[in-house]
Amino acid sequence: MSEQSTARSPKRPSVLISGASIAGPTLAYWLHRYGFDVTVVERADGLRMGGQAIDVRGPGLEVAARMGVLDAVRARCTDLRGMSTVDDEGNELSRTTEYTASGGQIDSPDIEILRDDLARILVDAGGSGIEYLFDDSIDVLEQDDREVRVVFRSGTARAFDLVVGADGVHSTTRRLVFGPEEDHLHHLGGYLGVWSAPNHLGLDRWEVAYEIPGSGLLGALVMTARDNKEARVFIGIDSPEPPSRFLPGDVVEQKRLVADAYAHARWEMPRLLKEMWNATDFHLDSVAHIRMDSWSRGRVALLGDAGYCASPASGMGTTMAMAAAYVLADELRAAAGDHRGAFTAYERRMRPFVDTCQRIALVSIAHRQRTQGRIADLDEQFARHLDTDFDEVVAELHTFRLEDR
Repeated sequence: MSEQSTARSPKRPSVLISGASIAGPTLAYWLHRYGFDVTVVERADGLRMGGQAIDVRGPGLEVAARMGVLDAVRARCTDLRGMSTVDDEGNELSRTTEYTASGGQIDSPDIEILRDDLARILVDAGGSGIEYLFDDSIDVLEQDDREVRVVFRSGTARAFDLVVGADGVHSTTRRLVFGPEEDHLHHLGGYLGVWSAPNHLGLDRWEVAYEIPGSGLLGALVMTARDNKEARVFIGIDSPEPPSRFLPGDVVEQKRLVADAYAHARWEMPRLLKEMWNATDFHLDSVAHIRMDSWSRGRVALLGDAGYCASPASGMGTTMAMAAAYVLADELRAAAGDHRGAFTAYERRMRPFVDTCQRIALVSIAHRQRTQGRIADLDEQFARHLDTDFDEVVAELHTFRLEDR
């Protein structure tokens, strides 16, 4: 037998990614392209439907272009043409075709797209070489200098060279490796809910905001989706109480909380709340930051909202997730097996950008509360941002460059 025929090929490094929303499939794409064996585990029984409209900006657009999916992302954009604001009776208070509350300036290069549409595009881009395990999750995670041993909820036990938690604000990976959620989640004083509904308002690529001044509610936002075939409804509730004390774990109880909060709201709210009870994609969660001193421990790293959520108030979560996934994959490729060096470099490259994204959220909330005249009870974390120029903070984002190592 020849020497060539008996030689073994080098073992491909194996990576388990927890979470199949935005960050996870983006990382999976690049790691697979760089020669890693990639497995993605997702708690849901398939790609999760529903979710809010999200924005792909700057570095996120560049990552999409490098993945060859930018045209597909543009083709599935929400394509909103403007927005209006209404009062209790449905009287129009304002109208603009220059921007929307959910997506910003209409003439910008940014792309607003539904979260589930973007997730599908990213997963499809990765191809069949990436293993997806749906309806499963990590129950036990142990690591040493050689590997990470995982026991899944299904009872299956496997070992991987590395594990990346891309499993969102309430990350199981983070809890198993870094400790309780309460150590890292910083509630920003509000809750955001979203669900799908029929487009019974007959909106045509349009968004309507319903304001409820002085109510402790953030009001409601209704936007069309998927060529006006459906609508997405967004509501907000102000509360300083953290999720552990405010947010029920049961979805029915969460819906009841929203229904009670908006029981006296007018306009189209009674009908929208009725649709909420029928919605299978209802979601309610805290507007929060995840702040951590380190995003890795041993052979486990965190990615996107799991490690450094900037909250919906930043408008940067999707862009941050896609850019960070690209950078992490680039560092792991260049490190040639030195995961510690790769994780350190990943954090060094991304943390300034992440810090700015999180600061944008604080500035945005502070400015909104000033507009609402709620300065007297303004939380200290927002008060120090009252005089910050929003455009100057946004300009800091443009200093970030998506350069290869």
